[in-house]
Amino acid sequence: MEIPDTRYVKTTDGIFIAFQVFGSGPHDLLFVPGFFSNLIANWELPGMAHFLERLAGFGRVVAIDRRGVGLSDRMSPGDLPPLEMQMEDLIAVLDAVHIPTVHLVAYEDGAGLCALFAASFPERVLSLSTYAFVPCVGRTESFPFGRNKEEWDAYAADRAALWAHGWGREAAREDYEYAAPSVATNDPEVKLMARYLALSASPGVAISALKQWGDSDVRAVLPTIRVPTLVLTRKDLPRDHPRIARWVADAIPGAIYAEVPGRDVVMWVGDVDALVDEVEAFVTGVRPSGAPRTVLATVMFTDIVGSTGIQASVGDQEWKKLVVRHHEVVREELGRHRGVEVDTAGDGFFATFDGPARAVRCALAIVDAVRPLGLEIRAGVHTGECELIDGKVGGIAVSIGARVVSTSAPSDVLVSSTVKDLVAGSGLTFEDAGEHELKGVPDRWRLYRVVS
Repeated sequence: MEIPDTRYVKTTDGIFIAFQVFGSGPHDLLFVPGFFSNLIANWELPGMAHFLERLAGFGRVVAIDRRGVGLSDRMSPGDLPPLEMQMEDLIAVLDAVHIPTVHLVAYEDGAGLCALFAASFPERVLSLSTYAFVPCVGRTESFPFGRNKEEWDAYAADRAALWAHGWGREAAREDYEYAAPSVATNDPEVKLMARYLALSASPGVAISALKQWGDSDVRAVLPTIRVPTLVLTRKDLPRDHPRIARWVADAIPGAIYAEVPGRDVVMWVGDVDALVDEVEAFVTGVRPSGAPRTVLATVMFTDIVGSTGIQASVGDQEWKKLVVRHHEVVREELGRHRGVEVDTAGDGFFATFDGPARAVRCALAIVDAVRPLGLEIRAGVHTGECELIDGKVGGIAVSIGARVVSTSAPSDVLVSSTVKDLVAGSGLTFEDAGEHELKGVPDRWRLYRVVS
């Protein structure tokens, strides 16, 4: 196949995302790579070229370079985008190609992005196929894989030192010893990989991307995915990959687990056909189900602090004027941050967002915006699976958000641990606010205070 033309779409914040479209099969597929990629160099890697050609055999394929790497607009290491911003990039590409619904095919950390996208925008996703998907790097009692914090910090420091002086050279061989052992002693193959990495990103961006991955945790998203999902792994992958894949498949309702022979984490090394055979059988057998009844959403609740006392001191008429102005200010900020007002109960607001970082920033903006009115608000933010009831969201996630705001102090923005785990790379900072019992909600919940 000839190298397809590279096309670009400009996002709402002015970033150009590179993509290619090829193949003419009956199924539309969006291929989302791990963080490092280069659309033109993809075709220089024999295994990757074969993988893409196989996908094109049964679908029209849209392949992308994610924001910050490859042929998409580059950025400094400190400006790597959070997942919710990358979800917007996927929408921009799909809209540019006029694809309303798509089959997602993703590997490594691209799978985490697509898992979040599938949960947040199920109406646009026909199916999700993942390979080498690790939802978080930290080991916990409920996720007994990966490394503890000390082990991860040591690993990240070792990679940073190696990449700082050997990115695009000897680093490729050492990384391949883990990720592609079947070709790690093949000099031409290692040189191709070294070139691929150098064309994908700078060492600074690579180091920052590793840190962002270490800070991210999408485990809470998995039970909210309601699209047909295939979780792929190879049988002899290192560091518990097959067990992690089984864990992921068990966490996603109705997901299919598939294991093929091999020991290479790198998708385009080894028996590529075995992987694509599974994806093709899965995609071509998938039929659209009805409209989604649940969706992953971020809910934000706000409440005026001491409203009863203020009303008593200023009188009913002045209080009414103050509430009207408060509502105007809150709605202005919702509009700026793409929030959707769901309900206004008394002096509080309930709104939803398609990204947690945007919800947190909106809450912070409201805290500042109402101060000139002589008011203080408190806010709570949570991300979870919401039921769609007559076009509005409901369910336990909404109840959790409402309880979080009731726990916060004046001018505080409190968030659940789920929100904190999903906004890695956003620039937001948090301090631990401890564990809390939320009235009417099972278990104890760890909350975090946003440090503005």
